[in-house]
Amino acid sequence: MEREKFQERLASAESAAQRHLFAAERAARRPAGLDPEAARPVRRAGVVGAGTMGGGIAMALASAGIQVTVVEAERSALDRGLAQVDKNLAVSVSRGSRSEEEAAALRSLITGSLDYADFADADLVIEAAYEDLGVKRGIFAMLDAVVRAECVLASNTSYLSIDVIAAGTRLPSRVLGLHFFSPANVMPLVEVVRGAATEAAALATGVATARRIGKTPVVVGVCHGFVGNRMLEVRSAQAEQLLLEGALPGQVDRVLKDFGFRMGPFEMGDMAGLDIGWRNRKAEGTTAPVSDALCEAGRFGQKTGAGYYAYDGREGREDPEVERLIVEVSRTQGVTRRDLSDAEILERLLFPMINEGARILAEGIAERAGDIDVIWVKGYNWPAYRGGPLWYAGHVGHGYVAERLRHYAGQTGDATLLPAGLLDGA
Repeated sequence: MEREKFQERLASAESAAQRHLFAAERAARRPAGLDPEAARPVRRAGVVGAGTMGGGIAMALASAGIQVTVVEAERSALDRGLAQVDKNLAVSVSRGSRSEEEAAALRSLITGSLDYADFADADLVIEAAYEDLGVKRGIFAMLDAVVRAECVLASNTSYLSIDVIAAGTRLPSRVLGLHFFSPANVMPLVEVVRGAATEAAALATGVATARRIGKTPVVVGVCHGFVGNRMLEVRSAQAEQLLLEGALPGQVDRVLKDFGFRMGPFEMGDMAGLDIGWRNRKAEGTTAPVSDALCEAGRFGQKTGAGYYAYDGREGREDPEVERLIVEVSRTQGVTRRDLSDAEILERLLFPMINEGARILAEGIAERAGDIDVIWVKGYNWPAYRGGPLWYAGHVGHGYVAERLRHYAGQTGDATLLPAGLLDGA
């Protein structure tokens, strides 16, 4: 019976999916043009910004024995950030994942400063300021003036162009992206963004450092949102559209969790804070009618006790006021609401993402389909037993995905849903 059950599992889709990921993760370690021997040793590192991301990155670096200097513009922000590091370490001790001695040793490697000149002897500096191109270019100009020529400069940007950031420096060849995922001291993925000018030594140093601190690095090219966030943006747009057409947040989130995700898109938005996307949309001149209406009502998510859900602490519950607001937004947008099946919701969330992944592959932003799958499993909690978006497309059938995309493009009038060339010809 054991042999029979083993053979049954061996032939299962779940087994094939996870064997695919095993191979894909190892293939991602060998991107084209990477010379591991070109990596420079990193003994001292710098982090610009002591916020959630900066503190997490500092902890990740220190956990590998790297001396880290964290620089902030104001003393209050620096003190707040270092206090959060202390709190995170205390939690790890209370949970038994570190001893008090290990936590103290790690903390001793992290130093705070208000002066960029303290990066003078750094081998690597990672900028972790908020997503504003002008702010980031200003930071890189200041770094350019104080670090050694051999120092690699990296941005933790989630969306912005590494090429534009690098163009403002004297040595754009030493600039790359190291996109960590929050919380940076926990999440395993790092998108290593290779700019047009990024030299072999900078790329190799970024990849080697990510591996040294226990992360899974995947090398990607430059575009808005790189791989993971570019695909996530497509899914977010579809989730918003589903609300306008007749779904409610609880149904959409349940469908994705039934598929295997730990959280649905609206739970994730409430946790991250809806005001972040709202500010970005206003800066870019774009809209998301339902999310914008929630923000205008002061519902920013867990931090305000109300977003797509109402909260008592971190526990969310469905709120009739949200349903009323969504129905009203649909009416003002001229959309006639209807009942949506779980099957349609799942396809409307996943298939446009897969389509965007096919475009990313065709553009050369990702080198392999497996790289995209690793990014989504390691960075966005795509269920490993479903192999990643592009593996899943092959599992259900490329032809089926393309046919359904054409159907939804016709149904919604959204030409962006028409299947990409690679997917349509698969």
